[in-house]
Amino acid sequence: MGLARSTFYYEPCPETPENLRLMRRLDELHLDHPVYGSRKLEVKLRQEGWVVNHKRVTRLLQGMGIQAIYPKPNLSQPGADHVRYPYLLADVDINGPDQVWCADITYVPMANGFMYLVAVMDWWSRYVLAWKLSNTLEAQFCVEAWEEALRTGRGTPLISNTDQGAQFTAPVYIDAVESAGVEVSMDGRNRWIDNRFIERLWRSAKYEDIYLQDYSDGLEAGRGLGRWFPHYNQERPHQALGYATPHEVYFNPQGYGGKPKTWEAMRSGPKDGSGKGRLPSPDPEGDRDTVWKKA
Repeated sequence: MGLARSTFYYEPCPETPENLRLMRRLDELHLDHPVYGSRKLEVKLRQEGWVVNHKRVTRLLQGMGIQAIYPKPNLSQPGADHVRYPYLLADVDINGPDQVWCADITYVPMANGFMYLVAVMDWWSRYVLAWKLSNTLEAQFCVEAWEEALRTGRGTPLISNTDQGAQFTAPVYIDAVESAGVEVSMDGRNRWIDNRFIERLWRSAKYEDIYLQDYSDGLEAGRGLGRWFPHYNQERPHQALGYATPHEVYFNPQGYGGKPKTWEAMRSGPKDGSGKGRLPSPDPEGDRDTVWKKA
């Protein structure tokens, strides 16, 4: 069969319970100090009593898909045949739903192992359109989340924004986006702030649900997140939305200053950065002109 004997007899070794505890602590430290690299995280762990070295911390961080958010050597590269697209949202006026959707992947620690979580979110309203769990970092679960978002959303977005990870630069994902007639936008290198809204979603999901529940396996995590995401969308007040819920803002955009817009109109918006990183807040006086509020 052309299969090496060493490959045939090999059985993957899961992470030890100690490494799983260490990975969870690294994830917590990264959320609190996202600019800390492997050496600073090693120091923090040693201060807490962990017996670790730099190589171990680096290996675990790479397995979790976590990187510090400052300029650094090219530790993570997209596939050799993957095409990277420019960032299209600089100085673009975003003032309504379904203009920009964003997607990202995060690490989910569990009591016995770990998984990866992808979500697709409407940029303006913060409404989570779809999410998927996977035990690998292959691109297919990202494609499935994107296709589900197209089914559950109000319509098709004008732009899809992601980072330059191998899952989002994979041809199968790019084909799924472009076949829906959507423009592809990607964050710049080491520019976590370009996709900051979904990064904030991960912090909420982990501190409000994942860390508290301490899911034992993927099945339990899927059921728990299946309860939390509807809560986030439909019940949890969002300060940046004037304490409305993402569901209210996404499905009633006129009540919150949202206006439909074409891609051409977005590109011809203000060039002073006023549309970048801001969301319209509800207007209690009934004036439907857009009122801008810092996210």
